[in-house]
Amino acid sequence: MNLDRAVLAFAGSGVFTSLALAAFVHPAWIWLAVFASVNMIQAAFTGFCPAAMVFKRLGVKPGALFR
Repeated sequence: MNLDRAVLAFAGSGVFTSLALAAFVHPAWIWLAVFASVNMIQAAFTGFCPAAMVFKRLGVKPGALFR
């Protein structure tokens, strides 16, 4: 798994988990999905992604998007 796929999997699982928690635990969990979505939009325009930096330090191979 390269860095791009790891970041996309992490973001997708964060949004899915947030939506499940909002549906079954408390509606305020929707804010986690909002945060993840805003972070994905910001990363698309700036190329800066904190999750990519963490995965890179963990030794995940770089992909084409986050170098």
